[in-house]
Amino acid sequence: MNSPASSATAAAPASVPAARGVALVTGAGSGVGRAAALALLADGWRVVLAGRRAGALDETVAASGAASDRTLAVPTDVADAAAVEALFAAAVERFGRVDLVFNNAGTGLKGKLLEDIALADWRHVVDVNLTGMFLCIQHAFRVMKAQTPRGGRIINNGSISAHAPRPDSIAYTATKHAVTGLTKAASLDGRKYDIAVGQIDIGNAMTPLAARMADGVPQANGDIRAEPLIDADIVGRSVRYMADLPLEANVLFHTVMATKMPFVGRG
Repeated sequence: MNSPASSATAAAPASVPAARGVALVTGAGSGVGRAAALALLADGWRVVLAGRRAGALDETVAASGAASDRTLAVPTDVADAAAVEALFAAAVERFGRVDLVFNNAGTGLKGKLLEDIALADWRHVVDVNLTGMFLCIQHAFRVMKAQTPRGGRIINNGSISAHAPRPDSIAYTATKHAVTGLTKAASLDGRKYDIAVGQIDIGNAMTPLAARMADGVPQANGDIRAEPLIDADIVGRSVRYMADLPLEANVLFHTVMATKMPFVGRG
């Protein structure tokens, strides 16, 4: 499904995307998930869009301009095991297979002090960012190993926080470090099924969640400083690049961020 287009396909008009496989994107109603879904649809993929808000998913579909036979919006809470099972069942029923999963859905606690975090809030972040991603990986494995041709690709959304924390971000940072473990373990376990698993670690992307960074956010030394951001469309293009690789190649870890983002250096 991820092989380069034939010469006949390459000669088609630019307005007609080359046929790709079937992608499933979680958190597709806004931000990075929307940018990735739009990039994949523009590249010729059929896309299953998952997210908690049906209206937001419909807005993504409308923004794509894609034909209705290339999209399927499925309102889904990834922390709900039954909902994730239903999501993958709907994808297979509609399109017959799943070639790509972008595990993007996530949440955080917006700078709560470590000592003030309620256990229920901690568990909610773990349920969405870690358990939800595991459930999607698990169902992707079940589908991808059984389909013909066998295999597929899973891209997990990590974060710069998968490498280094921000102040007052313990729940988000802990789960994003755990995502790296999910990626490594699933990459190893997927080999026998021709499933490639990689991770994209994103710096400040211009989304509603990260817009505050332009106004100033806490630094490791206690200062408040504005930070540069990149357009979310750049992240979408990065996901598309990883998705379009042949299955014998894998980007295990890919970091995309503003060139001048204060990530590499002393805190």
